[in-house]
Amino acid sequence: MLTYLLVGAVAVGLWYLFIRPLSHFERMGVKQLRPWPIVGDFHVLVFRTKSIGDFIKYAYDSFGKSRYGGTYQFTLPSLILKDPELIKQITIKDFDHFTDHRAFVNPEADPLWSNNLFALTGQKWREMRATLSGSFTSSKMKHMFEVINEAAQNFSTHFMKKKENIIELEMKDAFTRFTNDVIATSAFGLKVDSLEEPNNTFYTMGKAITNFSSFLVTLKFLFFMVLPSIFKHFKLTIVSRAPTTYFQNTITETIKVREEKNIVRKDMINLLLEARKGKQTEESNAIETGYATVQEDSYFDKVKFKQAKYLSDDDITSQALIFFIAGFDTVSTALCYGAHEIAMNKDVQDKLREEIRETDKLNNGKLSYDALLKMKYMDMVFSEILRKWPPVFSIDRVCTKPYTIEPKYPDEKPVHLKVGDICLLPMFGLHRDPKYFPKPEVFDPERFSDENRDQIIPYSYIPFGSGPRNCIGSRFAILECKALIYNLLLNFEIVPTKKTANSLKFARGSFQNAVEGGFWLGLKRIEQQ
Repeated sequence: MLTYLLVGAVAVGLWYLFIRPLSHFERMGVKQLRPWPIVGDFHVLVFRTKSIGDFIKYAYDSFGKSRYGGTYQFTLPSLILKDPELIKQITIKDFDHFTDHRAFVNPEADPLWSNNLFALTGQKWREMRATLSGSFTSSKMKHMFEVINEAAQNFSTHFMKKKENIIELEMKDAFTRFTNDVIATSAFGLKVDSLEEPNNTFYTMGKAITNFSSFLVTLKFLFFMVLPSIFKHFKLTIVSRAPTTYFQNTITETIKVREEKNIVRKDMINLLLEARKGKQTEESNAIETGYATVQEDSYFDKVKFKQAKYLSDDDITSQALIFFIAGFDTVSTALCYGAHEIAMNKDVQDKLREEIRETDKLNNGKLSYDALLKMKYMDMVFSEILRKWPPVFSIDRVCTKPYTIEPKYPDEKPVHLKVGDICLLPMFGLHRDPKYFPKPEVFDPERFSDENRDQIIPYSYIPFGSGPRNCIGSRFAILECKALIYNLLLNFEIVPTKKTANSLKFARGSFQNAVEGGFWLGLKRIEQQ
């Protein structure tokens, strides 16, 4: 009899922990997918039947004309927001109810990781964002353009030295070396050439700290999602200690030397050190980096001076570290997709190169910040790259105060969200929705021409997120990508090779934005006229 009672108790416990949560949305009257026990809708990732990008698109499409729908990250319910007006409501108008991202790190186990701008929550995030907002304006990016463009020129020059007429490359490897060098010089104050010195310490440590597709890291992510309390109790970390310690020591030593010797350099460390001293003055009204740039929200007008904080060395290191991760992987990913589309759409490439050559002649071969950002077709091409291939498929918002999504249509019921509930902004679904972007599979920069931009529905295009919690580094990312495309197309034609996939397929079973077989393309030398 006792055995039956124990078995029954275990069965009830398992049902309560792993089965009942999977009807959460159904009980609320919200459409949901068909989750599996324990793994929820993530069975497609666990058993490698879909990529994370394909899953987001599948979930988005499955909810039809509904403004939202429910999915489960294992047993954790997540509400996918499909309606641009609802996205605006939650991320801007009612932002105070959704101020945080989901935490993946225990602050006690890894304070360096938990103190970066992306991971911070509540008042700590407000203070840090208010402090840093003045360091990422268009004027400050103009200040840093010289070091960014130098890295882009070095990239192009490296391949100009090659004797082959067509240089075949796996572009992800090549572009991560470029983004690595840009971050090294602009955020860490180091001179690194990862093409000439492929195994330099900064690059190998960068690869280690951004490797989220390894079996061990994937296992940690899964473990965190299934049993977060145990993960936090044992103070486990997602990333190994060695690369984190290396970057921490690098920043600390750089700050020490600069302050002791009064060294000033046009890079991010200098901007953060200025922020520490309270220097947030604008130098000029610089040209904005492009259509995709997210504007600083008026939300910070109220908190900018009241809630600024003193930046410690660890604070600066934390921001540089998250800046590295974002720049190393997502920027290189955007460049990979961009290079592929440029190679596969020769008419676009020819038109863009014509604009590049005209700009080069007008500026006597010396590219400036203003000249690059006055290029209209360049901005159209890059905006379309981010539309078709957003480097981040979706981003979350955590409910921090009880909130109700009021019904708008007859078939809707009030959706009551409690503290801790998650909403997802599905960029990949929105950007591929024919309702907002006709023929979404077609690469068409003309969507972003002066004549057509007004037709884009607000908040249907959000490559860098939406609202006060948007990506603070959008200007830097856009500037970095445009500088590389400019320098590359000035000297090379990007062409398909035998290894180039006509149709890109996302890699299944990975939490990262990757494609099967890699990004293989050729750089064909252009004879100078």
